[in-house]
Amino acid sequence: MTGVSETPLWRKVQSFSGVTPRSRHGHRAVAIRELIIIFGGGNEGIAEDLHVYNTVTKQWFLPAVRGDIPPGCAAHGFVCEGTRILVFGGMVEFGKYTNNLYELQASRWLWKKLRPRPPANGLPPCARIAHSFTLVGNRCYLFGGLVNDSEEPNGNIPRYMDDFYQLDLQPSSGARCWSIPETKGGRPAARESHTAVAYAGRGSPKLFIFGGMQGRRLDDLWQLDLDSMVWSSPLTKGPRPLARSLHSANIMGNKMFIFGGWVPYSEPAKTKGAEWICTNSLHALNLDTMSWQDLSPEEPAQGHPKPQDKPPQLELEESHPGGPKPRAGHSSTAIGSRMYIWSGRDGYRKSWSYQVCCKDLWYLETDRPAVPEAVLLVKSTVKMIHVTWRPLAAAECYILQIQPVSTQSAQSGADTQSGAAPSTGPGGHQGTTQDSSSGVKSCDPLGDTAGEKEVAGAQRVAVADEGVAMEVSNGCSAPQEGRSSEGPTQEETDERHYSLGQTASTQSALDHIPAQPPPVGTVPSAGEHSKDPKSPTQQGQSEDDVWFDVGVFKVLFSEVTHYYLPADEDQETMATTSRPNNTTERKLPGPQDYEGRERQELAPGHCYRLRVAGVNTVGQGDFSPVAEFRTCLPGFPGAPSAVKITKASDSVHITWEAPPSPSGRITEYSMYLAVRKGRSGTSERPGQMNFIRVYRGTKTSCTVGAAHLDNAHIDSSASNRPAMVFRIAAKNEQGYGPATQIRWIQDTGKPRASSARLDPPAESHKDGADSSG
Repeated sequence: MTGVSETPLWRKVQSFSGVTPRSRHGHRAVAIRELIIIFGGGNEGIAEDLHVYNTVTKQWFLPAVRGDIPPGCAAHGFVCEGTRILVFGGMVEFGKYTNNLYELQASRWLWKKLRPRPPANGLPPCARIAHSFTLVGNRCYLFGGLVNDSEEPNGNIPRYMDDFYQLDLQPSSGARCWSIPETKGGRPAARESHTAVAYAGRGSPKLFIFGGMQGRRLDDLWQLDLDSMVWSSPLTKGPRPLARSLHSANIMGNKMFIFGGWVPYSEPAKTKGAEWICTNSLHALNLDTMSWQDLSPEEPAQGHPKPQDKPPQLELEESHPGGPKPRAGHSSTAIGSRMYIWSGRDGYRKSWSYQVCCKDLWYLETDRPAVPEAVLLVKSTVKMIHVTWRPLAAAECYILQIQPVSTQSAQSGADTQSGAAPSTGPGGHQGTTQDSSSGVKSCDPLGDTAGEKEVAGAQRVAVADEGVAMEVSNGCSAPQEGRSSEGPTQEETDERHYSLGQTASTQSALDHIPAQPPPVGTVPSAGEHSKDPKSPTQQGQSEDDVWFDVGVFKVLFSEVTHYYLPADEDQETMATTSRPNNTTERKLPGPQDYEGRERQELAPGHCYRLRVAGVNTVGQGDFSPVAEFRTCLPGFPGAPSAVKITKASDSVHITWEAPPSPSGRITEYSMYLAVRKGRSGTSERPGQMNFIRVYRGTKTSCTVGAAHLDNAHIDSSASNRPAMVFRIAAKNEQGYGPATQIRWIQDTGKPRASSARLDPPAESHKDGADSSG
């Protein structure tokens, strides 16, 4: 990726579904992967519900929270660490502020009130609103805010604060204690409704505070070096934003984006002094060069919208050429290279006696989509490869490309893998991955992840009573009957695990070893591959340089039966590997781009490489790592399905169902477990796993005891979610069919119960949930 675009593009979300929260201001929002979690705020009363927006499916939902549910509040602190959210302070009713601290475990939607120890050198923070609450590592930093010194129940005597606190967090849940750090240098003046963000791009981590209110709006910028604890006011270049409060600040890349808020407006001919108005101005501060950049819309004037004679109530839902309408007290959330703006108070004149809140949702597109993880295989047939991929938060659509692999290249890869070194050519982990360890329960009616709802025909995971977290993948390899060794042998399989996007290598050389786990991503050798009549190598081109488009997709899967040939035979590829980072909005590609193109069908028993890239209005992102799959040869059984794991005290019981397409009578099943090292004692190469067979028989169930589990390899290659890896394959008269791979999610190296999808019942979370973020 090339960094943030010089001209970010505003986009309005035109339609969404689900339970939409009512408009408000003073609310807060955080992000957990592709989810935006919104809490609090006020508009005709303080909102109490917790709302979640899925940026991939464009759905709102209300999670079923439980535990110590906090009262609704506004102008509170709201931060997120992994799947843990912390709430501090805020207004619970007019004039009544709080200093309570709550924790939400979003993996279970469980609230808990925390009671950290007070500082050793002072009092804990008092009740307040409009403070900043910033997460840095395992600590939160609290600065400033507004307190009410009135002793009357309905009184309000405001006082601005300049105190600074540190909150030390426990590793996965809870908070240890408050402390009052000793800082050096000058410090920011007391204020409220400011912003604070953390950045650690170059050198030590720093806390940046901008703007706020202290009887007047402020435009000063402060930084705190969190290693030396020295405050300073850095020198900046470029046009500094106007003084403001109730604005938002987000870090994306190496820039801090400042949007909206209340700013001064003075029109001497019509007023006797300055007025305060809402703005839709956008500024970015490069935190490496400390240079400001004004990205505000050209009309109205940057930061100076023209006051209107009446409130713009009738225009709130209309699109605005310069992005969101002016607002303050909104929420702003960064997800990848996008910044989402929702609701907030709209209006131009402070003198209006009532408030108008926006109902719209916008995002700022600052860059091309990130590099996706490699595609995963749901299943393959004789003439079809069904693949899926994980969503990108900043992608509007996806372009999928394919490359036929010549017989020579495929054989070379197999020869390499049978030797001491892994193949340099990537291959693929075949199967549909049920990302059931994501740690956040979805409360949409279908209860699926964004990817699962789009993958037609994908295998669903049957979950044990304890909610065991696992990821299941159906392979398409079929080891032939041949050299069979009895009992659980342990031979090196020089394979690169490919669950959730890791590069992989095919394992044709292992197809004849039934005692080994069926290799994922291969089919039994059946002589020469089918010749592609238009194979790139037959045209004098290097096959590594030529890719063909499968199509452009709004969904997260494709049943690939063909690909498109270039209109011009001299054209090497229909889509470039990486398009430039555009500075103006581009037209998204679509099916119309392939009208009239000649199609090439997939051939049986042939090997293909696939890759995917995200596309948005800024441009096309880089392609994913390459995955390599084969179409099947007829006659072999499919992969076992409906895998279910039940945890016992010192063992696990695994059940499955027969393949949906057995292609004859199933004669036996084999179950394999990845173990820590081979008998030779050689060290493992990155991505390599060694397997032993732990079951062989005709039953559709087996129990794996402690002796095997103690020696299990904990694979952390898939999105940093540690897991034990099992494989199960079926055999008929022709031989072994494709393997189903199961990743059993672990916690600190011990078998654990966890969420196997985003919204299981609360009772299934007896041992906690995966808190990886």
